[in-house]
Amino acid sequence: LVEAGQILGAMVVIRDMTDARRTDEVRRDFVANVSHELKTPVGALGLLADTISAGGDEAVTMQLADRIAREAERLAKIIDDLLDLSIIESQEMPERDLVPLTLIVDQSVERSRPGAEALGIKLVSSPISATLAARCDRRQVVMAITNLIDNAMKYSERGSTVEINTSTTSNLVEIAVCDEGIGIPSRDLERIFERFYRVDRARSRATGGTGLGLSIVRHIAQAHGGEVAVESTEGIGSKFRFRIPIESAGAMRMFEEAPTNLGDLHG
Repeated sequence: LVEAGQILGAMVVIRDMTDARRTDEVRRDFVANVSHELKTPVGALGLLADTISAGGDEAVTMQLADRIAREAERLAKIIDDLLDLSIIESQEMPERDLVPLTLIVDQSVERSRPGAEALGIKLVSSPISATLAARCDRRQVVMAITNLIDNAMKYSERGSTVEINTSTTSNLVEIAVCDEGIGIPSRDLERIFERFYRVDRARSRATGGTGLGLSIVRHIAQAHGGEVAVESTEGIGSKFRFRIPIESAGAMRMFEEAPTNLGDLHG
């Protein structure tokens, strides 16, 4: 402040740029990771196409064509997961309906069953009370549980079992997915929900993983006022716990008595 040519005081403005810098860092890392993940299958497609165009043995050409199909499928899966993650992150509050938990678990298991049969893995889900329900975006929660089941299968051996168990506390429902797989090193536990983070990159690529599945699970849980946690021991297996608020039995009875077309829930 200046008056009559004399400096009477000064004002200092301090802005904490920590969050802004962190956001910028996350954005840069995300762009770099996306570029890397897309570059790998795109590069493979180009090389395979060049090899085919050069001509050669028909059997080799068929093998290369199969590789192209698999790389294209992987590329499409990465894009689909990116779109899902973008939609989930952009929604302040997902649309919520009262949905029976048995429906959520049954749909998740059925979506994962073809993959389980191909891998020789047994899926076992515990009985769920018909009175248990959650007010949620059914599509998102089914996606989250399916991602957890698929993740468990990717890191399990043929002949093993993946269990899906449901339990409740006073205000939360927990859907736990347990496997008998390779487990997760303790140093990786804090980072496995980050985008594109993989414990075993080679195994993840071989099984078609995009590195986005667990990040999607975390965002869905948080969007519903819940959380996801993990416990794991190397060589023994992992347990992922997906928790969201539960509805009362009274609310479920009202839902059952309402003239609702339950067929719509299975779409």
